[in-house]
Amino acid sequence: MLHPSHFAAVLLFALCASTVFGITMRDTPRRMVRYGTYCFILFIGSAIVLSWVMFLIAR
Repeated sequence: MLHPSHFAAVLLFALCASTVFGITMRDTPRRMVRYGTYCFILFIGSAIVLSWVMFLIAR
């Protein structure tokens, strides 16, 4: 059985969620891809920032 790391799970969630957001929130394919990429970057960026914040709080 596969046991992905927490970061791999975040990547998979960000990919799925940003794909859905891109498809449902924009009307042309080019804008869908741009918005999906934007959402993906924000998901990953916020996960990294929040993980550092939790690390610093736990110390």
